[in-house]
Amino acid sequence: MNNQDFTTTIITDTSPSQAYKAINNVRGWWSENINGDTDKLNSEFLYHYVDVHRARMKVIEMIPDKKVVWHVLDNYFKFTEDETEWTDTKIIFEITEKEGKTQVKFTHEGLVPDYECYQICNDAWTHYIQGSLKDLIEKGKGSPTPMDTATGEEKYPVSETGSKSIYHRLLIETPVETVYGNLTKQEGLAGWWTPDTIAKPVTGTVSRFAFGPDYFKEMKVEELKAYSKVKWLCLKAQEEWIGTTITFDLEPHKKGAILVFHHDNWKNYTQEFAACSYAWALFLRSLRMLCETGKGLPFPDFDKY
Repeated sequence: MNNQDFTTTIITDTSPSQAYKAINNVRGWWSENINGDTDKLNSEFLYHYVDVHRARMKVIEMIPDKKVVWHVLDNYFKFTEDETEWTDTKIIFEITEKEGKTQVKFTHEGLVPDYECYQICNDAWTHYIQGSLKDLIEKGKGSPTPMDTATGEEKYPVSETGSKSIYHRLLIETPVETVYGNLTKQEGLAGWWTPDTIAKPVTGTVSRFAFGPDYFKEMKVEELKAYSKVKWLCLKAQEEWIGTTITFDLEPHKKGAILVFHHDNWKNYTQEFAACSYAWALFLRSLRMLCETGKGLPFPDFDKY
């Protein structure tokens, strides 16, 4: 019988001790929302992701530079019929040397395709292991989920009184981490909006998006909340766009991510407003295609079927 447990492997040029140290720095690659020791045998730690996922882990095995094992004592998912999926499973990191390189094999023992959460967990673990943990091992810096600083504010605030807004809501069947990357990184933005993109995922920077030789838009990155929010302020474009804000809000879903898009602070309902609403719907379709298939339909092909 084939082993169906989820597993993924990374290979680095670093030492086993460097990999071992990074694995145990769980806040450095998985999430900053962890309470308790993660680097001591028999210690327990609590993990949470907003109100969607909570888990209590126990470190049950540590062999320096070779192996780390966690036992999932308790688990809660908001989006599965069986809220306790993961409970009593094991998360295993095995470190070996091969041909002068270090291999880290990650296995979530008990996370099998029969689980309702399997696909989203598969994608999320792949993101954190192949991306964040590998970067922490090789570069000294991962990209964990940041500290939850929710203040109880309305997640999708209404626009200012008297202004007009374009709204769209869609399900994208990939994790929020993937969608967020395609909303912030230059290669992602170029893959769904316009190939002629210059952008950095840094608050305060100005991104430039060109649509042919004679027209471009400039957006200031006003706000970035990792895996949950991206907000731009339009600095240059046709007149009706200038001073408007464009916001992408993300929340986890059992099939991937819910994206709520709003383009706020329009002064009036105009022909440009109507055309823009339709164009955004097509570009958001392009974003969904990029996230789900690896290929979007950016300008000038965004209205092709």
